[in-house]
Amino acid sequence: MTTAPAALDADRPVTGPEVGGVQRVSGPVVVARGMLGARLFDVVRVGHAGLPGEVIRISGGDCTIQVFEDTTGLRAGEPVVSTGGPLVAELGPGLLGSIVDGTGRPLALLAGGTPQSPANPYIPRGADPARLDRAQHWDVRPAVADGDLVGPGDLLATVPEGMLEHRVLVPPEMRGLVTRVRSGSMTVTDPIAEVDGIPVPLLRTWPVRLARPFAQRLPLMRPLVTGQRVIDTLFPVALGGVAIVPGGFGTGKTVLETSLAKFAAADVIVYVGCGERGNELTEVL
Repeated sequence: MTTAPAALDADRPVTGPEVGGVQRVSGPVVVARGMLGARLFDVVRVGHAGLPGEVIRISGGDCTIQVFEDTTGLRAGEPVVSTGGPLVAELGPGLLGSIVDGTGRPLALLAGGTPQSPANPYIPRGADPARLDRAQHWDVRPAVADGDLVGPGDLLATVPEGMLEHRVLVPPEMRGLVTRVRSGSMTVTDPIAEVDGIPVPLLRTWPVRLARPFAQRLPLMRPLVTGQRVIDTLFPVALGGVAIVPGGFGTGKTVLETSLAKFAAADVIVYVGCGERGNELTEVL
């Protein structure tokens, strides 16, 4: 697991990995002892397999950990290592179009195949691949020049990503003069610009429990055309608004969500499947 940048987590200084040991295992919940420097919501690696987990409770010298994977075979005494930071998401070009698990790991990469032809239907335990492809190159087109004064949210560059334009913005904690600008083919880890000498790459990491900042909320003035006449006529949804689809088992909630994903007037659809049946997700794909 990667950790949050220091600027976003300044009140939680990283003092180094805290190592403890498994004391008790109950399903996906593990109690570890000896991790005196661990903090709430720190990401940890549990056991010899390095199973990812998160600290959800601290009581004295014991840490209660929610493990994200199957704990079968985990035994008392195995090591538990803290990464020193919370769970973060990797943001940047290459995220659109991918299929990831709950921690952001690309399933096609875990399977050892390609998105069109996955090789292994089972995810290896403890796998921790890079969330975004570090080898893929992107065409970076600068929107600033040397000497420009920029602040949080200002546009630095654009990157074509499929039919869309990925916009690279100045990070929320950064402000200053642009001292260097680069263009052309680059990977997500290459710095595309420098602000007061600090490199700014395409790749950003962000803690999942920390809300993204914004300048202002736009008024809900325009409707979102869903393509379903009964919704657009009787239950209209606004652009930027929120809607809910309640209903009992087998009443067609997932079918309606699939129809919205297919026909709604939106450029990007992010589908989160939690507790869905396999055949329903197959239909979505």
